[in-house]
Amino acid sequence: MPEIQTDDTAAAKALPSHARVVVIGGGVVGCSILFHLAKFGWKDAVLLERDELTSGSSWHAAGQIHTISSDPNISRLQSYTIDLYREIEETSGHSVGLHITGGFYLASTKDWYDYLKRERSKARYMGLHQEFISPREVAERHPLIDPRHYHAALWDDQDGDLDPSGATYAFAKSARHHGAQYFTHTPVTALAQRPDGSWDVTTPRGTINAEQIVNCGGLWAREVGRMAGLALPVQPMEHHYLITEPIPEIAERMAAGGAGRLPAGIDYEANIYFRQERQGMLLGTYEPRGTPWKVEGTPWEFGHELLPPDLDRVADRLEMSFERIPAVGNAGIKDIINGPFTFGPDGNPMIGPVPGIRNCWVAVGVMAGFCQGGGVGLTMAEWMIDGEPSIDVWAMDVARFGEFATPDWGTVKSTENYERRFVMTFPNETLPKGRLQKTTALYDRLVAKGAVMGQGFGLEHALWFADGPADAHEEPSFERNRSHGYVAREVQAVQEAVGVIEIANFAKHEVRGPGARAWLGRVLAGRLPKPGRLALTPMLTPKGRLCGDLTVGCLGEEHFMLFGSGAMQEAHRRRFEADLPAGLAYANVSDDWHGLALSGPRSRDLLARLTREDVSGPALGFRDLRRSVVGGVPVLLARISFSGELGYEIYCRPHYLLRLAEAVEAAGANLGLRWYGARALMSMRLEKGWGAWTLEFRPDFDAVESGLAAFIDWDRDFTGRAAALAARAAGPRQRLVTMAIDVEGIDVSGDEAILKDGRAVGHVSSGGYGHRVRRSLAMGYVGAQHAAPGTRLEVEILGRFCPAEVLGAAAYDPGGARMRG
Repeated sequence: MPEIQTDDTAAAKALPSHARVVVIGGGVVGCSILFHLAKFGWKDAVLLERDELTSGSSWHAAGQIHTISSDPNISRLQSYTIDLYREIEETSGHSVGLHITGGFYLASTKDWYDYLKRERSKARYMGLHQEFISPREVAERHPLIDPRHYHAALWDDQDGDLDPSGATYAFAKSARHHGAQYFTHTPVTALAQRPDGSWDVTTPRGTINAEQIVNCGGLWAREVGRMAGLALPVQPMEHHYLITEPIPEIAERMAAGGAGRLPAGIDYEANIYFRQERQGMLLGTYEPRGTPWKVEGTPWEFGHELLPPDLDRVADRLEMSFERIPAVGNAGIKDIINGPFTFGPDGNPMIGPVPGIRNCWVAVGVMAGFCQGGGVGLTMAEWMIDGEPSIDVWAMDVARFGEFATPDWGTVKSTENYERRFVMTFPNETLPKGRLQKTTALYDRLVAKGAVMGQGFGLEHALWFADGPADAHEEPSFERNRSHGYVAREVQAVQEAVGVIEIANFAKHEVRGPGARAWLGRVLAGRLPKPGRLALTPMLTPKGRLCGDLTVGCLGEEHFMLFGSGAMQEAHRRRFEADLPAGLAYANVSDDWHGLALSGPRSRDLLARLTREDVSGPALGFRDLRRSVVGGVPVLLARISFSGELGYEIYCRPHYLLRLAEAVEAAGANLGLRWYGARALMSMRLEKGWGAWTLEFRPDFDAVESGLAAFIDWDRDFTGRAAALAARAAGPRQRLVTMAIDVEGIDVSGDEAILKDGRAVGHVSSGGYGHRVRRSLAMGYVGAQHAAPGTRLEVEILGRFCPAEVLGAAAYDPGGARMRG
């Protein structure tokens, strides 16, 4: 059984009356944040724990540690976390019980083998220590495993296990070593924000005025969130693991002169993780039908407790594991642990400053706390002290969820993610639960036409169109799936006639009032347009890295509409509201404007049938914006295109959308009009070499590296200008390129290694098939010396090294004549 530790000195001290930061929750994540804040110089930081440290989930965690994650930057932070344990053990003088045994990820099916090939490719460019080993080598390193079940395994030198309580206390004592304080048996009972933005944190032992608060409540994250007026979509889930009686083979192995501790492992098909525990084995699994715990709220009196076990829920997984590790099936079960721990809607943590609430931070839903806790602490401390993390942590940013992510929705999605913890999710696969959370007026109409729908920021949108509802289904695969031909005909319609796509999922931000132009001029790095015009502009962090690429429309001298990434809308809202001047009106109006985009050589003919205005080339030029009436409804009409063809974006209020769509369909019936979806659009933007946010454009890159420097107005001051000028003067270490790949039947899906002479020189950010040019394309970052047009490279796709060539211009219509025609 996990051991419980205490620290009586942490409960006896008097509370300070003021702190720069109060961290609420004494699990591994809260203690790591406290440690990093103190280490980096914020000594006036305090942690409050309602019971003993580790109460909740940390004390009963399985303690297995590994580096693999679906997001490369999370993998980097997991590697950092594992390396950090030796430091805090030395600083604190408290053992973390660390065993670096190495570990493997076992592939018993072709699909899982392909998945691991993708992981190996990511590790190649990230510099992580992962290599394939054969089933025979698996059995040599772990003699209890029956190798006959496996194709191969991916080995990682850095994996292992630790003592969860020891690691948590080591973080806390290291934080105290650096000058921070923590208090146990000090529950937070109320939070109240003052007009100056600081928080009064009430406890039975007194009140602390905190400049900033951090919710690290773990099982109580929802309750702490409600005190601050925040409804968090996280859900505690029941989770089983068991510990066997001593196994003779392990006892013999651990005897003097023996081979030593067994490596850790994960078997994806069997849905198990396992490691050595003393002279037995620890084996855990994720039930195929998850059990949410305390949906209504976590009792405050819950602490160092476990839940009644129910092995019937995991019997099928155990049966498969006993076949694959026979010694476990032959051993008796010593302990069965069923304890709750908290999941987020997509399985990743929710961290960072909360949009819309000043000086309020969260670090919740960190279900892999002993893999990720050190990296989360590092990231949070950098963010609080420096204003931004050192790497892009969008995959963990709380702003990736908006008000659509209600607690009820969070329970549904967190349960789904728990059940799919070791279940394959293929590129472009859409998950079934938590759907229809947000829809537009066109949802039923598009589904009736055969739309296969996806979900982005909670909103349903069309991915591609099949031949009616009965035909609208996917066949998930790493290779080109059945949507390929359907997407091809959508692209053909846009290229040869006219296509229409719904654009409700684009973000819209409105800024108006005296001083709007001057303020946006400081926030945005690009040139601001005159009234009636549009301009593309990057937005930079103070350190000169990308934090947005926005299309700015000027509706009046002091009235602007900004269009951008739907996924980033709350993150951008957070940025805009951070230094909004008094008297200036800003709002995220994404849900106030839906609309349609027309694309293709006949789009002007179609538009002309829908409006009484002159829409000829001279009258409505490229990047013009105006209020208009289209299809009989009031709209914002923009001549702009993300497809590379002649095109228009038409934004209307949601209650006009159905009428607009009916008018478009009627007027386009004899023009070859076809609905198209997001996959066609992404194919076409690849052919133009245009980056997309969260893929090519992220805070890991600066404007010069990404190619967005051309859109910067260098002659005026703006946020990040000094850093951006320095980056421009130094020259880029890497550049964003578009490549054509010589491959059949498969395309990149992102994060593949790019190689030169067998050495990784970069990574793929996104890619797919270019239907107009009939070539497989990829975008990615490579060392600047490899970015010249014509450079021959290789891209690793499922273990195959495919020839690739850097393109010197857009693969399609490089001069942009079709778009500007």
